[in-house]
Amino acid sequence: MMTLEKFEQASELVKKVTNPTKLVYSEYLSQPSGGKIYLKPENMQYTGAYKVRGAYYKISTLSEEERGKGLITASAGNHAQGVAYAAQKYGCKATIVMPTVTPLIKVNRTKSYGADVILHGDVYDDACDHALKLAEENGYTFVHPFDDLDVATGQGSIAMEIVQELPTVDYILAPIGGGGLISGVSTLAKMLNPKIKVIGVEPAQAASMTAALAEGAPVTLPSANTIADGTAVKRVGEKIFPYVQENVDQIVTVEDDELIGVFLDLVENHKMVVENSGLLTVAALKQLDLKGKKAVAILSGGNMDVITMSSIVQHGLIQRDRIFSVSVLLPDKPGELVRVASTIADAQGNVIKLEHNQFVSTNRNAAVELRITMEAFGTEHKHEIMQALEDEGFRPREIGAKLY
Repeated sequence: MMTLEKFEQASELVKKVTNPTKLVYSEYLSQPSGGKIYLKPENMQYTGAYKVRGAYYKISTLSEEERGKGLITASAGNHAQGVAYAAQKYGCKATIVMPTVTPLIKVNRTKSYGADVILHGDVYDDACDHALKLAEENGYTFVHPFDDLDVATGQGSIAMEIVQELPTVDYILAPIGGGGLISGVSTLAKMLNPKIKVIGVEPAQAASMTAALAEGAPVTLPSANTIADGTAVKRVGEKIFPYVQENVDQIVTVEDDELIGVFLDLVENHKMVVENSGLLTVAALKQLDLKGKKAVAILSGGNMDVITMSSIVQHGLIQRDRIFSVSVLLPDKPGELVRVASTIADAQGNVIKLEHNQFVSTNRNAAVELRITMEAFGTEHKHEIMQALEDEGFRPREIGAKLY
């Protein structure tokens, strides 16, 4: 069982391998909610995520013999780094099986802690099956990323820190993949103060806990296709499920598109890089009535590769109409390009890219195409620029924006 004594033990023990992640008050998020919103920045951990907590506590409970056999686990990235780092601290060998789609940064960081990495399968579940097979064949000690009560106890140390720092907290929001974090956090939160509401957040395309609660038992989803790769789990844990049933007050789901804008919000307003799974809790805030309440959103990790980051920034700017593209047809004669540029400049638009296509028509005097990608302050400003172009007779047609 997960007990208060074990939670207290874990909370002290994990201090050896964790950075203090003090709560960050967010004026930006608090204002629209009517409450006080705090962020628990586990993205600032040395391994880039909270997972080191559960991994380190779990390994501490193993015997010398179990550690000596070598450890093996499966992970989409954050648990992998947690186990690799914790194993390094205990001086034992670790093998990590990761899905083939795992971002390179997570693979390389896991290797940097001394672990052997095997890439297998498209999602976590495939990697886990392979890891269990290897454990049986080689006698390794398997460290489950979420369906283990000791692992969940270690993750629950987050709730201990939240309540110690903010004793009057009303809501704690935690992302859900397999359920280790939410089960540990919710169980300890209810032990410390039964009035605390614990909200779980899942990606809509991988809502395995929502499905399990509806069925009354874990079920396997046909797919878990989401940009929140750290929570792309098709089946939640059997052992931790009863704790979720008992202690979690509500589960909400978030669409992938919502995470894109939230990434921009945290980068611009808090200077934080948070991976998509860690953004789930922030995206879910608008679904809750938090007026007059104090809520803590757990940012579970920040391990995002630069390629993914650049893609999300671009999509976020387009999504919020801060970047957009238009096509205008012009007669092929001197001065037309200047006229378009002047119109945009007068409307305070900022041109990012121009493409001039003289072959859109066989009659170049009648029309050449100018494609303009530009920056705006947002939707209202974009409409003002479009109207200015209309007023000058350019008849702009909006097209799909693309920066690269």
